[in-house]
Amino acid sequence: MFADRAYLVTGAASGIGRAMAKHLAANGAGRLVLVDRDAAALDALDLSCAVERLAGDVADEAFWDGAAAKLAPLDGAIANAGVAGAGPIADLAFAEWRRILSINLDGAFLTLRASLRALRDGGAIVATASAAGLKPEPGVAAYGASKAGLIHLVKVAAKEAAPRRIRVNAIAPAGVETPVWDAVPLFADRARAIGRDAAFAELAAMATPLGRYAKPEEIAAQIGFLLSDAAALITGTVLVSDGGYML
Repeated sequence: MFADRAYLVTGAASGIGRAMAKHLAANGAGRLVLVDRDAAALDALDLSCAVERLAGDVADEAFWDGAAAKLAPLDGAIANAGVAGAGPIADLAFAEWRRILSINLDGAFLTLRASLRALRDGGAIVATASAAGLKPEPGVAAYGASKAGLIHLVKVAAKEAAPRRIRVNAIAPAGVETPVWDAVPLFADRARAIGRDAAFAELAAMATPLGRYAKPEEIAAQIGFLLSDAAALITGTVLVSDGGYML
């Protein structure tokens, strides 16, 4: 599916990013550029293609300036790096607001900018948004705002890149069984009490009509579709993959 093509994946050391790197390699990608702050976890990824591992912060413009020569030429990019956080607006520290917006929105902007500069004409980009950017819930102001901003950024990028036949889309999962949940107090408390699998099952039963959260591998496969030639006419779109959460 991705034979001999080159892809950038940010947030590649765990969760959806790690699953995406494995999905691309398993489906014939020729070269991957993997970005994450966790250098050790990047090094631990064993993939069956050429890999460039770049440890750094996606919200650091200097990091992208230094990485530019190692990116091109690219056929696709996955802007996946992100962090979670929770808390009501009245109690939310500005530093926490900025931490989340910096990684999730500033980092996505810098990733998109670097990717567009490195992509061949006819390439594709997918950004990992969230159903939280579409549906308001108490306690997720910073995270939801960052993902809502990302969704609009993707739509603007899709229009700007269309003359080069570069497609830009977003995927908006709801619950996905990834380590990002460890930063959510409600989940962390339940995981300590009843175990991670049971905590995921409990949350999913409350939040989704289908009664379960996604596996990272399922989201990776859906991103793979958006990157593939099968999605050749899809751009500026948000693929909601939420088990019915938005209903």
